[in-house]
Amino acid sequence: MGFRHNNVLHNNHFRKDWQRRVKVWFDQPGAKKSRRNARTAKAAALGLRPVKPLRPAVRCPTIKYNTKLREGKGFTVEELKAAGLRKKEARSIGVPVDHRRRNKSEESLKLNSDRLKAYKEKLVVLPRRNKANKGKKVDLSSLTTTRDTAAAFPIPAGYQAEAPRAITSEEKEFNAFRTLREERAKHRNEGMRAARQKKKEEEAAAAKK
Repeated sequence: MGFRHNNVLHNNHFRKDWQRRVKVWFDQPGAKKSRRNARTAKAAALGLRPVKPLRPAVRCPTIKYNTKLREGKGFTVEELKAAGLRKKEARSIGVPVDHRRRNKSEESLKLNSDRLKAYKEKLVVLPRRNKANKGKKVDLSSLTTTRDTAAAFPIPAGYQAEAPRAITSEEKEFNAFRTLREERAKHRNEGMRAARQKKKEEEAAAAKK
């Protein structure tokens, strides 16, 4: 195939320098093991503290995903207040606070405040090591220590699936497209309809005079 007009000539690289140009990741199994060892060492260094902080349950954005719940960044001030916690106190017991997030529904406020209350019931706060608490020992033999907050307080399902049932005759006769178009037209012409009605009433009142 020939070249015509003022076009760029082909410069195909069929003989690449493998050592200089090609990047491979043959160390993935070793890196996976290193990450696992790092997580184990971090968990051991934390002692009895939870490995992960408690996270709120939030809705995913957009209509496509808003039926799903996932872990959020932090709890709002309203959720902390509903659970009886202050911001500084929450941060000291492993509860992150997100001052930018807002509660736009009562459901999300109740869900996350209930998660915080359940977390407070299972929480065991050990005294600090200082002169006042010197010599005090806490018996942890009877406690069931839970390190994994995600397993102890899982994110619930976004919605409950409806059980299958038979379609009713009203649902068969219902025309969703026609209903939506009628409601849209009603909303669009509401101002004109109100103006027409007002004009008719004014004319009727003028005729009586």
